[in-house]
Amino acid sequence: MLIKQISVFIENLPGKLSEITEVLGDNGIDMSALSLADTTDFGILRLIVNDPDKACQILREQNFIVKQSDVLAAVIDDRPGGLTTVLKTLSAAGVSVEYMYAFVGNKDGHAVVVMRTDNAETAWKVLEENHISTLDPKDIYRL
Repeated sequence: MLIKQISVFIENLPGKLSEITEVLGDNGIDMSALSLADTTDFGILRLIVNDPDKACQILREQNFIVKQSDVLAAVIDDRPGGLTTVLKTLSAAGVSVEYMYAFVGNKDGHAVVVMRTDNAETAWKVLEENHISTLDPKDIYRL
């Protein structure tokens, strides 16, 4: 199942990251996973939160640039080569992984990896057909 991820563009200035987390926390938005990538002048904060629509609205009201996108959370075997199996399955179907990050926590001894692909619907179907589990949005908040 597809999960809504929000991406927030932030300036690389002291306090900007804490400003975002404070605004979200003050409004009851719970973060389940995050990734921060930066360049010299700005960063991209990617978040999985319990209410992505509300989070986008609140952050836009605070003049942040926010985008929502679909990602997958794949459950992989936590062993050497576990991720390779998933990546080869997607590659064989012509699906490209644009970026990924590990989810904090694990599910029954398995690792969880959040992935943005060039075709989320196809990726989800390919994983399902190959018996590779994906997490439902509500499951992410239980981890």
